Formats: sequence, structure tokens, C-alpha cells
Amino acid sequence: MTRFTKYHLVLIGVAALLLLMSLVRVVSGQNDITSSGTFAAALLLAVPIGLAGLGGLWAERAGVVNIGLEGMMVLGTWFAGWAGYQWGPVAALIAGLLGGALGGLIHAVATVTFGVDHIISGVAINLLGPGVTRFLSEVLYKEGTPAADAGAGITTSPAVTGRTWEPSLPLLSDGPDLLGKLENTHWFLLSDLAGIMRGLTHEVNVLVILAVLLLPLTFFVLWRTAFGLRLRSAGENPWAAESLGVNVYLIKYVAVVISGAFAGLGGVFLVFVSDKYVEGQTQGRGFIGLAAMIFGNWRPGGLAAGASLFGYTEGLRLRSSGAITSVFLFGAVLLLVYLIIRVRRMLSPDQPAELAARNPKDYTLMAAAAAGMVVLFWLWMTVDQLPGEFVFITPHVLTLLVLLVASQRLRMPKADGVRYRRGEQR
Repeated sequence: MTRFTKYHLVLIGVAALLLLMSLVRVVSGQNDITSSGTFAAALLLAVPIGLAGLGGLWAERAGVVNIGLEGMMVLGTWFAGWAGYQWGPVAALIAGLLGGALGGLIHAVATVTFGVDHIISGVAINLLGPGVTRFLSEVLYKEGTPAADAGAGITTSPAVTGRTWEPSLPLLSDGPDLLGKLENTHWFLLSDLAGIMRGLTHEVNVLVILAVLLLPLTFFVLWRTAFGLRLRSAGENPWAAESLGVNVYLIKYVAVVISGAFAGLGGVFLVFVSDKYVEGQTQGRGFIGLAAMIFGNWRPGGLAAGASLFGYTEGLRLRSSGAITSVFLFGAVLLLVYLIIRVRRMLSPDQPAELAARNPKDYTLMAAAAAGMVVLFWLWMTVDQLPGEFVFITPHVLTLLVLLVASQRLRMPKADGVRYRRGEQR
């Protein structure tokens, strides 16, 4: 299958998804499913997850497992808050990047130079990040310091001075706000498209634009440049790369430091959204970013889809707890589509009958999908509103289910997590 054909299949899939979302909105009566508020919230929630996942992508493509993204993001938040209240947003951006990169450098020294197990080093970074930032807060934000006089506490920094740029799309999502007017009509499909576009283009933080641009830039660097080829070769077979003259140690160092910088950038975004550093504000987004990267099969496009999925479900939960029940109908329709595709494939004349008969796994999956479809449809019909506890964990459960399904097609870099020593062929 050519890239041209895959590109068109993706467009068809997106169009079908939008049509399905519009249909579910009309049937369920939950306008927040495609409202601009939901998608604006989803964008804010998806960006730090995507940046953390992008950091994991750089490290793991070079063969270094990085579960320390959470700790690196924590370092990014603290340094961004500390620099931001003194010198403004630009200083916060630079300091957050350096803070995350520092965490990446520590991880690189431990794993690349000293050969420490990647998981152990990552866990240590996740413990070190919150510990170091708490110590720094105790020292620099205690009573009597200039920071305390400016409004800091032990668990929070003063507010960032100055404002970040938040542009809107002229005429369409600002001024006359034509998209907002079309959204309020609640017409089938048209208002849904208007709501989605307005949510993604109204008062967008400048870091959102930067994060979106980093996705194609990462793809270009890793898959279209000689440097990217060397980096990916270090993650697939570092000894073969070494035999061709690649400095594998340097490549791994660069990749892991960039990985930490991206995680730190995710922390900077959290500081910009809340206007200050707050202890614990990452809330596990580094781990979710790692899950989004795995869901995306270690590629930028798939990573973006995974981060968007979690951001959307979490945004929908925050906007309307009642709208979460519509996820049941959405899931039931998706399972129905899956069943139709599987049945058509089995009945296709190109499929040998004896091959279909010898594959009981297909029947098991179809039976499970049918049962799941019935259960989800029954839940949508009978449940008016989920208890608050279930609403809170819905995005996490959905992420786990998607990862479970996606795990059947995943392929990690072959040397990911392998201890590399120059000249020691394995």
C-alpha cells in the first residue's frame, strides 16, 4: 500500500469519525460532545501529554527507555515558575526547557555512561524531580524571602509576570465570530464542524502552536535526515551503527537530553495555563504521555492521536459529566462498525474459506465485540448519569482499553532498553 493511499484512508477515517460524533450528539442531545469549549479544553489537556510523549519518542527511538518523563516534567514546571515570576514568559520557557534537559542529562549519564538499568534510572528521576523541587521551594520560597513577599508559598510560586500570546483566527473565531454563531445553530454536522474549529482556533496559547509544529518537525528530523537515520539506527542495532562510524554514545546523549527538554516544555505549558508553578500540577501526565507514545507505535502521528484521545475524554468529563454517558453509545457504534468490517472480510471471495475456518481467534474477537456492543448500548439506554468516581476514571480506563487493543500491532525499537557498550556485540 502506498503512502498516497494511506493518506486518503486517514482522511476518510477522520471524516467518518466526525460524522459519527455528530450523529451521537444529535441522538443523545449532549451538545458538549462537539462544542468549542470541549475541544478548547481537550487541546489544553492534550498538549502537555503530547509533549511528554514526544520526549519519550526521541529517547526510545535512540534505544533508551525513558519512564522518567514525569520527573523531568516536574523539573520543567518548577524552573518555569521560578524564572517566570522574575523575568517573564520567555525566561520561563528557557528555564523550563533547561530544567527538563537537566533531568534528561542525569538519565543519560546513568543509562548510557554507567549502564544503569533504564527502568531503575527512570524511577529514580521520578523520585528525584519532586524531591529536588520541594527542597528548592523550601529554600527559595520560605517566609521572609522576596518570593514569599510576591505571593509564593512552600507549594507554589508567585504568578508569572507578563502575558503569553493567545491569537485567534480573524473573523471566524474572533471579532464577528462566525464559527461561534454557526455552532449555536446546532445543525447536523455543520455546527459540529464549526464548534471543533472554533475550539481549536480561539485564543490558542502560543505553546500550543509550537507543540503542533514540533510533531511534523520531529517526523522530518527522525525520518528524513541523516541525523535521524543515525539516531534510529542506535535504537534498532547500535553495534551495526557503530560499525558504520556512528558515535552511538553521543547520539544517545543528544536524544535523551532533547527528550528531557520536551518533557520540560510540557511543564512550561502547565505553568502558563495556571499562571504559576503549583506542586503536583503534572498529575501523572508524564506517564500518560508515555502511554500515548506506545499507543502511537513510536511515531509522531500516532502519538498525536493518543494524546488527543485522552485530552478529549478528559475535556468532555470536565465540561459535562452527563455527556460521558454518550461515550457508551459511541463505543457501541464503533464496535458495530468493527463487526461489519470483520464479517465482510470473512465473506469476501478473496478470503479462502478453509483459512477462515481454521482461525478461531477471529470468532472469539467477534463474539467479544458483539457482547461489548450490547453491554455498551444497554448502559447508554439505562444510565442517566454516572457516579462521580466513575466519571473521574473514565479517561484513564478508555486509555487503557485503547492501549490493550492497539498492543496487537505495536513494534518497539529492537534495542530499546538494551545496555550498550562499544565493541560488545550481542
